[in-house]
Amino acid sequence: MSLTEQARWFVLGGDHLVLLDQQGQVPQGSKGCLPAALADAPFERFDEWQGLPCYLLDLGAEADTTMMAPLRQLMVAGDEEGFRLAGRAWQLTTFRRTHRFCGECGAPMSPKAGEWAQVCHHGHTAYPRISPCIIVAVRKGPEILLAAHRRHYQADDPMYTVLAGFVEAGENLEQCVAREVFEESGIRVRNVRYVASQPWPFPHSLMMGFTADYESGEIKVQDDELVAADFFAADRLPRLPPHGTIARRLIERSLAGEA
Repeated sequence: MSLTEQARWFVLGGDHLVLLDQQGQVPQGSKGCLPAALADAPFERFDEWQGLPCYLLDLGAEADTTMMAPLRQLMVAGDEEGFRLAGRAWQLTTFRRTHRFCGECGAPMSPKAGEWAQVCHHGHTAYPRISPCIIVAVRKGPEILLAAHRRHYQADDPMYTVLAGFVEAGENLEQCVAREVFEESGIRVRNVRYVASQPWPFPHSLMMGFTADYESGEIKVQDDELVAADFFAADRLPRLPPHGTIARRLIERSLAGEA
């Protein structure tokens, strides 16, 4: 890597924080566009974006992050590709941070040449973890099932979104959809259809989006997961997830009658 090479620079630190330029974007240009303190930093190439190499640097969990912004800021700003690549960079960083020692023998691990993996001196190899999740929009006639989740609840202006959850061992995606919806809301669904997927770097999920139709049941929320849930029509929607999320895509698609 030369000092004049044109690239995009993903500098991470703390917890889901990324260095952005004055326009709120991932820095692009020669290495001179970065703070002077990073001139000799050991960047690693991890991807390519519009013909330019993408380089990654993790400053660590305890780094000075006063000049950094939350990763979600790229998503909220509508920079979908920037968010995707920053999310990929973060997942690779999380992998390195959490695989410093071998899970089989306990020996120290180091990067493996030629691929993004960690290997110990016994030859045990680990690859970045990906956690499969489902996210589903449940439609009942012209209405959609939305819920306020405890993990990001704001009493003065609650955000409502679709239901989601991790896939458990031994179940397929359709079974996971049915189980998660019933566990969290008491609703049973039918006609489960796949729509699209989205990598979600919080910390290493792959969200697989579905729509489904209401079959039976009355809403009874799972108290440790949800604050409230209800069926909403298009003319009385609460605050929704930001554009750029698969949750918002599923909501809009369902309300438009496209699924």
